[in-house]
Amino acid sequence: MNKVIKILLLILLPFGAFGIPTTTDSIESPKKETSKFKPANFIFEHIQDSFEWHIVTINGHKVSIPLPMILYSKDEGLCVFMSNKFDNDLHIYKSFKLEEEGKYEGKVVNINKNGEINEANPLPLNISITKDVLSILMMSILLCLVFITVANRYKKNPDRAPKGIQNLFEPIIIFVRDEIAKPSIGEKKYYRYMPFLLSLFFFIWFTNLFGIIPIFPGGANVTGNIAVTMVLALFTFFVVNVSASRNYWKEIVNASGVPWFLKIPIPIMPLVEFTGIFTKPFVLMIRLFANMLAGHMVQIVFMCLIFIFSAIKVWLGYTIAPISIVFSVFMSLLELLVALIQAYVFTLLSAIYIGMAVSEHH
Repeated sequence: MNKVIKILLLILLPFGAFGIPTTTDSIESPKKETSKFKPANFIFEHIQDSFEWHIVTINGHKVSIPLPMILYSKDEGLCVFMSNKFDNDLHIYKSFKLEEEGKYEGKVVNINKNGEINEANPLPLNISITKDVLSILMMSILLCLVFITVANRYKKNPDRAPKGIQNLFEPIIIFVRDEIAKPSIGEKKYYRYMPFLLSLFFFIWFTNLFGIIPIFPGGANVTGNIAVTMVLALFTFFVVNVSASRNYWKEIVNASGVPWFLKIPIPIMPLVEFTGIFTKPFVLMIRLFANMLAGHMVQIVFMCLIFIFSAIKVWLGYTIAPISIVFSVFMSLLELLVALIQAYVFTLLSAIYIGMAVSEHH
């Protein structure tokens, strides 16, 4: 019976399923299912960052690509090794342990000779190459290769019509220039910020698209990681405030057109404007993170419904499977649109904030 369900699930791989629990006895025995398959663990396992690149689970065994661990502690010094060194019963290598429960769950901790966590210095300096970090590096290299190639073709043949990859990306670049940069920043100053806006747009779009692909080099939930969206928002924050004109700061301290009683004796409007400096990048960070994380979670939840209902009654699993598959495919197709929309919205808002900062007094 479970073979039919597995075949139905495998059909979803091209549409963005992130992996499936394939323990054979999990569907045949509802009692074992409740103890073995935990939907919450399954969902968070596939949306969180990790020290390995999970490919598929076959009969309870994970097939994954180990990633480099780079750790530093006082006892061991600098240690560089692959994450599969933790693939043992205790998840221990040298004086490090990959903790699987408790307050340090999912983190590498220092342990003493007894195998217990060193509470005096529990966490080593960890600059390991995780799944999201590797995906960011790959996307950066891909973007460099694509746009250096496009730029070189423009230099060599400035008067010829674009072709190939140049023809593919030129309309998108023109769209960012004419529909985002120029209206938001202005005809005179937009050109200076085009490299930054193009980098934002294509990085977010590419990582979103590759996140939908279920197998390596796709499947990393990069923009669903709040640390990544925070750094992108900080880039916008620094560009806006470094480029800001004198008039921008003047309007924050003493906004024109605002009644005096909102400034004196209690500086209500200056406080509101000053708070806005920090709330703008915060909104950017949360919007991108929440939208991408929610999309991935909904997609995986639909897959989990098959196994949740199978744990109750096997025939319920068969009943819900077609519905879950249809909705998962729909969500995958919707994710393609959301990937582009989120790149557009983040870039547009960044351009608007820059335009507000560099605008001249009227």
